[in-house]
Amino acid sequence: MLAKMTSKNQITIPKKIIEKMPGVEHFDVEYKDGVVILKPIKFFNTNLDQIRSKIKKLGLSENSVAEAIEWVRSKQSESS
Repeated sequence: MLAKMTSKNQITIPKKIIEKMPGVEHFDVEYKDGVVILKPIKFFNTNLDQIRSKIKKLGLSENSVAEAIEWVRSKQSESS
């Protein structure tokens, strides 16, 4: 399909293509080996207060991820 760039460097994605990506409004744009690649990106609405509440309810701290990684690594070295 043909798409023409406007004087403002804008391109309209053909309807037949965009219909295959419902809800997509943003794209990661890359130029590689003479080809422009558009990768659809979906954003999700997040409520940070809900996330923080869930983290607190689970008893997780800022160090929880580091502690989990350390625990996994200790288990791996035990099995070696």
